Amino acid sequence: MTVDRRFPLHWPDGWPRTPLGLRKTAPFKVTAAKARDEMLRELQLLGAKRIIISSNNPRNRDGSLSVARQRIDDTGVAVYFLRKGADVVIACDQYADLHANMRAIGKTVEALRGIERWGASDLLDRAFTGFAALPAPEQWWQVLGVAASATLAEIDAAWRDKMRRAHPDRPGGSDAEASRLNRARDDGRKARGQNA
Repeated sequence: MTVDRRFPLHWPDGWPRTPLGLRKTAPFKVTAAKARDEMLRELQLLGAKRIIISSNNPRNRDGSLSVARQRIDDTGVAVYFLRKGADVVIACDQYADLHANMRAIGKTVEALRGIERWGASDLLDRAFTGFAALPAPEQWWQVLGVAASATLAEIDAAWRDKMRRAHPDRPGGSDAEASRLNRARDDGRKARGQNA
């Protein structure tokens, strides 16, 4: 089984985060290696393909996921995979230890596999619609067609240029596109420490 490991953490869009101060001590009594290995085993038994583990955990020299217990501020884990042709994500950040969040994901997959084993596979397919991996939202620099490191002047110039065509008073322009450009400009200005 091929597993892709992504660093840093890419949390799924639309999933709420557990504030750092509210993360719990895990009830699991397993090593980091066992938590990782059992999570991967459960995903394999589920039939997951193209598994991507995203976390802020550093990598070993060979690219594998480190199991060393190092201090990581954001211990969340997101596992992206393909199941029956659909992109799926399961993420957890409830626990203060990264390996505990992996263990929670593994136990969740184990429970979902139980649904399938007990004859309610239709229910399992419905449950997985809630785990659908959504596309990442547009970033302000993508909307404006500038680099993420664009200066304030570049942001404003790109906005003016695009707004000439998108303004609702122009042929082919619309309120929706003008609003989209205004939001992007405002977000870009905020990113540069300017009030929108």
